Formats: sequence, C-alpha cells, structure tokens
Amino acid sequence: SALYDTLTDAQKKTICFDWDYKHPERGLLRTHISNFWHITKPMLTSEFYTKDQQAIFFDIFKGVFNPDWHKRFLTQLKDDHDGKPWGTGLSCAVFGKPGTDKFEFVMTGRHMTIRADGNSTAHVALGGPIFHGHAPSGFTEKVHHPDNIFWHQAEQANKVYTLLSGKQQALALVERRPKDEFTVPFLGSKGKLTGLPCSEMSKDQREAMENVLLSLIEPYRKEDQDDVKECLKAQGGLDKCTLTFFKEGDTGNDGEWDNWRLEGPAFVWYFRGHPHVHIWINVADDPSVELNAKNF
Repeated sequence: SALYDTLTDAQKKTICFDWDYKHPERGLLRTHISNFWHITKPMLTSEFYTKDQQAIFFDIFKGVFNPDWHKRFLTQLKDDHDGKPWGTGLSCAVFGKPGTDKFEFVMTGRHMTIRADGNSTAHVALGGPIFHGHAPSGFTEKVHHPDNIFWHQAEQANKVYTLLSGKQQALALVERRPKDEFTVPFLGSKGKLTGLPCSEMSKDQREAMENVLLSLIEPYRKEDQDDVKECLKAQGGLDKCTLTFFKEGDTGNDGEWDNWRLEGPAFVWYFRGHPHVHIWINVADDPSVELNAKNF
C-alpha cells in the first residue's frame, strides 16, 4: 500500500489492473507465469518511477525472501541480466487495491516471477505460481552447475536417489522430461503421478526427503514457508507426493540427475537443470486452483 499511495494517475494507468483483468494473449494476467517475461513495459529502475518508488520496490523484493538469500538473489539477477544492477531487467504490476481482500503485487523478469499478496490470494502459497532460474556460466551450464545458487537443492534430491534401492530407483527414474509449462498444473488426487511415492520410502530415505523440502522452501520469508507446509499438510503431506528424476538432459551423462520433480495433488516443484536451471513452483491447498503458464 505504501507504493500504491505514491503512484500518479499515469503510473496507475500503466501498471495497475483490476483483480480479474484478462490480457488478450496471456489470459488472467495476475496468474500468468513464464521463464522470461515482463508483466508491464517500464523497468523498475527506469525514469518512469521516482527514486523513492524504486526504493519501495527493492523493499518489497527483499520482503518476499529469507534475508539469508538476499545476496544470492541479487547475484542471480545480475548474472542473468548481463551484469546490470538490480531492477534493470525487472518490471511489476499491481492487481486489485491495497487494503482490500483482493490485492497482489507481481514482479517479473528473466528467471524470476515473484508475488506479494498480503495473504489475499486464497488457497495458494507464495501468492500463486512462481518461477526462478539461474545461468551463471552461460546458457549451457557445466557439470555440477558451478556458482548456481539453486544447485544445492538438486544435490539434496540426488542424495535421496543414492539412498534408494535398485527397485525404487527404477520407479523414480523416468526417461523423458515433460515440457516446462505443462509440468506444473495440478493433477489432483486422482491424477497419475510419475515416480516413486514418498509413502514407500524408509525412515532414512524419508528424512533425506524432508531435507529436500526444507532446502526448497528456505529461500522464502517465514510466513511463506509456513504457508507451503500448511498447503502440503492439507493434501496429506509428503505421503501424497512422488519424487521423479528424468534421464533426459543429464548434463555430462554422469547419473547426477539435473532434472527432477516433487509432486503431490496440489504441489509441484519442478527443477529443470538443463541446459541451465529453471524452477517452476506451484503450491496450493486445493488442486482446483488453475495454472496459467506459457513460454513467452
């Protein structure tokens, strides 16, 4: 609301939208997600905004994340926006009106779609579907993804794989990975999930799986971490989830799986590590929440 109060009529006309505004190409705009897009034209550090407004944008950005991750996300944005300062490649939009029960702020750019909703978006965590990526060493990353701020999450998942029996590994490993934008809609409780059911894991495997989940939610502020946990609990917890690794896109063909997914009835965390890291995230307490994802 601090930002909204500073906006001129011209600014509001450009970046403010009704709660259910539908874009002619992107559909319901506040729920759209993509790997590289700008929700509105003005960049956050452009002259379209005042210095005070730019400072508010930065505060909102920091407020979404765990303070321990601020430096890492700044590194990611600098790497993925040709070394330019924060905000140079980011844009934003406001949906609804602050102070009402329907309000959301969305920030987008290359390898980032994040949301701040003040808990006004019912049934979803993280304000809705979000996206991260990182390509610190070029479009095609090297084995082990040096300097990638997210790769340790994949290392945690691969640790689980090494703890699995041969039979479990055969169930968890799938040949082909699906297309990005089609991997994150919810399948619901009746959907056929690929991979190994977490309910079939032993105690040590399950503990390693809990560590994977903790590493996935660590980048976010505590209230969002709690929301993810609550949403997962509402659908039956990890016992209702499956863990899938994909052979396709194995960088270096070394059996360290770059592409993997943790999925439940209303929980999708898809880590696509080839040719560089893309992470598609969609979490709710009910699978009826629709996704609006496209690759543009």
